[in-house]
Amino acid sequence: MNRLLLLSAAVLPTACGSGETDKIGRASTVFNMLGKNDRIEVEGFDDPHVQGVACYISYAKKGGLKEMVNLEEDASDASVSCVQTASSISFDETAVRKPKEVFKRGTGFAFKSRQIVRYYDPKRKAFAYLVYSDKIVQGSPKNSLSAVSCFGSGIPQTDGVQADTSGKLLAGACIISNPIKNPDKR
Repeated sequence: MNRLLLLSAAVLPTACGSGETDKIGRASTVFNMLGKNDRIEVEGFDDPHVQGVACYISYAKKGGLKEMVNLEEDASDASVSCVQTASSISFDETAVRKPKEVFKRGTGFAFKSRQIVRYYDPKRKAFAYLVYSDKIVQGSPKNSLSAVSCFGSGIPQTDGVQADTSGKLLAGACIISNPIKNPDKR
């Protein structure tokens, strides 16, 4: 039984990992004599369904001896910031209409995870990215939110919303395929 529990603890963090993320950096917060220091880590990733948007997440990471044997539980503190990284943002509006988990990572021995969920606001042509932590039994109300608007940054393609000849919708800096007919209805 103990071997199975230890094996589960070793596999959980990799099984909960999400797609491609880039380690951007880290800042040491507490010195530990044994093992890595406690720290804040920063990672970046591109939204796989919204071309031209990248998100950066910072989170607390426990170090020390418990991290070496994978028994630590990281704090629920995290922050997210998402930005436009190209001259235009392109996406399929029907594909992004429902909330979608774009990042998930195991954060502790006790089946705790941290995730980022993308929400789309079709009326305002904007994306909201929410980061939070949860456990099987009880999560945490700590959260952070970042928003990216078609009209918020970059050089706008249009001043308003208009259709082009290929059936795509142009809205600010966004090129939208499969536009939603009535964005006010969900």
